[in-house]
Amino acid sequence: MTWSIIAKDDTTGRIGIAVATRFFAVGARVPFIVAGRGGIATQALVNPYYGIDGATLLRDGRHPREIVQLLTAADPGRESRQVHILDLNGQIAAHTGRDCIDWCGHLEGQGFSIAGNMLAGPQVLNETANAFLANSALPFAQRLIAAMRAGEAAGGDKRGKQSAALLIHGKDEWSELDLRVDDHADPLAELERLESVSRRHWAVFRQFMPTRDNPAGITDRAVIDDGLAAALKSPT
Repeated sequence: MTWSIIAKDDTTGRIGIAVATRFFAVGARVPFIVAGRGGIATQALVNPYYGIDGATLLRDGRHPREIVQLLTAADPGRESRQVHILDLNGQIAAHTGRDCIDWCGHLEGQGFSIAGNMLAGPQVLNETANAFLANSALPFAQRLIAAMRAGEAAGGDKRGKQSAALLIHGKDEWSELDLRVDDHADPLAELERLESVSRRHWAVFRQFMPTRDNPAGITDRAVIDDGLAAALKSPT
């Protein structure tokens, strides 16, 4: 009842997942990312443990194909599930159970994986992929949203729209961006608006947070306030 894209930003090494559906709070259950390892999207009749246990297997260095095999083998409900995985090396694996509702399927390309079920048709995935490839000059978050907007214009979830989410991780364990639109008449448009707001607030503030390379981060409030004030004055 959902479609999603998992992608790697070749410039920065970030992993991102964007997802949309005609269901409540899709961001709470579908996307999982392990920093420095890869991403997983679990959907259809969603099994959260595909994300939870799959993340553990990614940390262990397992190949996505092996992870999918292990997850589905342990799940008697596998034929009602859809899952796809992209690791940091660009390796991809997916499973679409035979009881997933048409249209359902999976598409993969260089550095991205797209999967969906209960869609208007295969054109949803095709146009999501085409837009992702065509917008390589965009910043990563905007590129993912543009891809999803194209999939929506091609029909999206055939029941309509309700929620969307965008999750991006860099090399640190905490997310660089985690945006959720849980219940909205036009969730991808609202996700696009939130991403724009994040560039003037969160994207600036996160530069001052602790990282593994800089455990203290920046604690000088004057420096933080100056950075935020400068961002608010910026025309971008």
